[in-house]
Order: sequence, then C-alpha cells, then structure tokens
Amino acid sequence: MAYEVESKFPVDSHDTIKAELADLGATAGVSIRQADQYLRHPCRDFASTDEALRIRRVNDSAVLTYKGPRLAGATKARFEAEYSLDADGRSGDGFAEIFTRLGFEPVLIVRKERQPFTLEFEGHHFEIALDRVESLGCYVELELTAEDDSLEAARSAVTALAARLHLGTPEPRSYLEMLLTK
Repeated sequence: MAYEVESKFPVDSHDTIKAELADLGATAGVSIRQADQYLRHPCRDFASTDEALRIRRVNDSAVLTYKGPRLAGATKARFEAEYSLDADGRSGDGFAEIFTRLGFEPVLIVRKERQPFTLEFEGHHFEIALDRVESLGCYVELELTAEDDSLEAARSAVTALAARLHLGTPEPRSYLEMLLTK
C-alpha cells in the first residue's frame, strides 16, 4: 500500500528555504496556483474519521484525491489515492456536480500558490512545496511516498531533512483544518 509521508512547517518567508534548497541541489519547478475543493460525505463525518476527499484544480487539469486516516507517528503518514479527471480542467466541475447530486456537500476551497521542488536527499526522492496559502501565510511541505516496508525510513528521512533545513516544529493540521478553525 502506498502512503504519503509528509511534514508541513510555517515560515515567515520562503527566501531562506530557497537558498538552502539551492545549496542542497534541489530542482525548482514552475509555480502554480491550486484550488482544492473539499467535500463532506453525506453519511460519514470525515472530521471524525480523519479522511478527506477533494477535487484539486491546477491550471488546465483536475485531480480527485482521497486521503485515509493518519497513522500514528511524529510525521504525517496516510494512504492517498489520486486520479486524474481530465486534461482540460472542465470535468473537475462535472465531478463536483456528480458528488453534489450524490449528497456530498462542498466544505471549503483552499487556494494557494505553490512553488514545487524536487530533491534527492539521503537516498530518497523528495517532493517539496513552498506554499503561500490564502488567509494562512507561508508554509514548507516535505513529502515522500513510501510502501509498508519503507514507511519508517521515509519518516526518518523527512525528519532529517526538516532538521537540515532548520524548519522547527511541524504543523500537524491540514490547511483545511487550519482554515476551518480560523
């Protein structure tokens, strides 16, 4: 089973992190704007089951993502499945309509500007995101994908990279959770 292993850190700005990532040899991607529409299940409280269902729109594409409950541990690890909805972004709206007709309700749209990076660190391929989240501020996300047999090694690698980047204390809540409690 594939797990997303990540930690998220609030930062005052991304300038220092960009310099640190350059020193480590990270490769920068093109900045993108994301709009994540979260949906509430009609018969199941995702807040209590610690699950999430979202439609993410990025430029001209849309992706449906299900996130399972978090596993215990210092880093956030959970089952994640993502499915591309189309190549032109339009079916993201169509899928949202289907879910609404099935009884799902929109919860909130999380809007952010994301600067992606990739980095090979301690034998792991990291996806790093420098996020500027509307109404929340700046964050750094460190993420790996791991299978059952490599989960603990991935968690250790995320913790080691966070320490190398001097990121401090991770924020355990999702952007959605933070915005809902704001």
